Amino acid sequence: MPFQNKTAFITGASRGIGKAIALKLAQSGANIVIAAKSVTEDPRLGGTIFSAAEEVEKAGGKALPIQLDIRDEAASKAAMEQAASHFGGIDILINNASAINVLPTEKTEPKRYDLMHDINVRGTFFLCQAAIPYLKKGTNAHILNLSPPISLKPKWFAGHLAYTMSKFNMSMIAYGLSAELKPYRIAANALWPRTTIATAAVNNLLGGEMLMKMSRTTDIIADAAWHILQKPSDTCTGNFFIDEEVLAAEGITDLSGYAYVPGNTNFYTDLFVD
Repeated sequence: MPFQNKTAFITGASRGIGKAIALKLAQSGANIVIAAKSVTEDPRLGGTIFSAAEEVEKAGGKALPIQLDIRDEAASKAAMEQAASHFGGIDILINNASAINVLPTEKTEPKRYDLMHDINVRGTFFLCQAAIPYLKKGTNAHILNLSPPISLKPKWFAGHLAYTMSKFNMSMIAYGLSAELKPYRIAANALWPRTTIATAAVNNLLGGEMLMKMSRTTDIIADAAWHILQKPSDTCTGNFFIDEEVLAAEGITDLSGYAYVPGNTNFYTDLFVD
């Protein structure tokens, strides 16, 4: 039970990747703060902070559902205070909440641009800021951003400049904090999937059923995060991790069990991965 009595604050944990990580950590005894906006279920997306909390409890962890829009920095600070008070501290922050819109510059509306930067960049930055005082007191404290390795190859900017800017900024936050917080032994890393992951975003916004069939399940990200968050926080920091590489380092090379469609071997490589 490597996460017994540890508290993880996870944004966007009512569904998808965030919930998968929550359940994986809960199985190892973690307290989980489910910080997300959904309190009533959207049929297109599924899940609420309350349904996720029930699943966390069934998985063996303790759950605290908090309705939170991370665009509101005052609300983020209050949520962090509430979580720390409830569980006696915070050891892990996982910035999973994110907005996506993969349109070229001419078709990117200001409201879409603002949404991505308010959530992916501003929201992540100020949530980290709110968490730092508690992480300084945590045990083997980690910040993990679900964001890609930074690359200046033109192909990652062409076609969806606004989204790329926001996600690379999210990675820059992890990289910058890895240096800033190293004296306090707080790790800051980024994690990204090699292939697309079967989530509501992929189904509803990117490629529909066809892309879902070429994707892996959220479990592969959850398992990779589980391994990263056990690493010593004073040395495992400033990395841009890829899920496959994390698992390979642990001796896990048979990834067939992660296929969304059992038996599929034809996967779609995710954005920002060569």
